[in-house]
Amino acid sequence: MEKMEFHLDSFDGPLDLLLHLISKNKVSIYDIPIAEILEQYMAVLREAETMDMDVAGDFIAMAAQLVYIKSRMLLPKREETPEEDDPRTELVDMLLEYQRFRQATAFFREKGEEGADMLTRPPETLENAPREVHGDMMELVRAANRLLRRVSRRVPPPVSAFSGIVGREPVPVEGRIRAILRRFAHAVRLPFVRLFESARSRSEIVATFLAVLELSKTHRITLHGEGENLELTLNDETGRESRDTTGEHA
Repeated sequence: MEKMEFHLDSFDGPLDLLLHLISKNKVSIYDIPIAEILEQYMAVLREAETMDMDVAGDFIAMAAQLVYIKSRMLLPKREETPEEDDPRTELVDMLLEYQRFRQATAFFREKGEEGADMLTRPPETLENAPREVHGDMMELVRAANRLLRRVSRRVPPPVSAFSGIVGREPVPVEGRIRAILRRFAHAVRLPFVRLFESARSRSEIVATFLAVLELSKTHRITLHGEGENLELTLNDETGRESRDTTGEHA
């Protein structure tokens, strides 16, 4: 038998040593040659003793278990129980479980080393954090789509209605924003549908929808309800200041 060139303190425990011997001999963990592995295992313990190393009790306990398994395998099988349990089963289960834990440990150690050079910044409290926007923005989109479908279903206007359309500038979104804020001077709540009653073109409908979207995004209005009952309310501080400003320039 070749001389062992490793020391007992190189292994975390008896199972670690057994896995090394199984790998070194290139045998299956499910079919361990107990006699051969036991001989090499005991050689490691004897080497440790000759080097005045303390042999831990769990290594000695495992040696005793291997001897017990070897003795059971040497006993002749009784004819009435030809399918007697393999005495190595418990040892195999212990080795498989230890192997899984060892792989998991290596995985987490690697992940820990990857993040060792990373520094994280603690979260900061924002002084001017945006307020929560109430209402479902998708409801706003769905309501606008319904209005556009209504316009497309209307009876086509006469040809004379198209005079002057060519070259007409698109409806500015900023103008629709001012118009919506002015309407809050006479109402606390504005039904979303009412904003489109006077719309004369798809361009104006789209501009009004974008104006509502911008007002909601900048937290000047709040959306309530859903479907046909979708309504707008003016937020207290920012909205009133914007309304007063637009009113002065109206």
